[in-house]
Amino acid sequence: MEAHGEVRTAVDWRAAGWEELAPRVGRIRLPGWDATAGLVVGSGAALLIDTGSSLREGSRLRRDVRRLLGAHARVTHIVLTHPHFDHVLGTAAFAGVETFGAVGIETVFGRNHGDLYEDAVRHGLSPDEAAEATDVLVTPRHRVSGEWTLDLGEGPQVLLANLGPAHTGHDLAVLVPGSPVIVFCGDLVEESGEPQAGPDATPSHWPAALDRLLALGGEDALYVPGHGSVVNAAFVRAQRATLVARSGVS
Repeated sequence: MEAHGEVRTAVDWRAAGWEELAPRVGRIRLPGWDATAGLVVGSGAALLIDTGSSLREGSRLRRDVRRLLGAHARVTHIVLTHPHFDHVLGTAAFAGVETFGAVGIETVFGRNHGDLYEDAVRHGLSPDEAAEATDVLVTPRHRVSGEWTLDLGEGPQVLLANLGPAHTGHDLAVLVPGSPVIVFCGDLVEESGEPQAGPDATPSHWPAALDRLLALGGEDALYVPGHGSVVNAAFVRAQRATLVARSGVS
């Protein structure tokens, strides 16, 4: 049995219904909004990428991590790729975790609890669940303005890259080195539908953000969208062309 806080480095992803991307890297597509949550496992740390749309989904992810990594293991780091309800409202289900977001996300969370609540309810989350989660909304302690390398112990050195404004004003990508490189894109890339540009999007900057994403990941990387199946560099370039056609900015 693992000591408190220790995590396994050999992970049976399928046992918990997760998709294995590499031996230490997996992800799950959550029901409802098909939002991705990712997990990167080190020797003494576990990084969760996005936390779902509610405390219920956050608690489900916490249980999944224990099933995957051992009853005494826990998430030690959380990265929020952007401040939309379906990616952030589960964070309070995790206690004592180092949290990361793009610089400026704290101003969004500080002033827009009501906007997050209304957005969640408008998209179908129950008012009770939306209120429960926004009442205990977790603002990331660490804010990334450029790039930040996370050391997860024996295992991958994970790179956080601030690529916004684009889909939102505060977009982070997570790059996990290896063969292949794995890039968690948040909603900078979407596969199960057209890329969504709400009132907080900056369409004129989005193509450049995808250029940076492709430069970081390279031609052979796996690109994990915020919604949908894992894609390749050709898909990202095609989505860039779609965004250029929409915005008229190359």
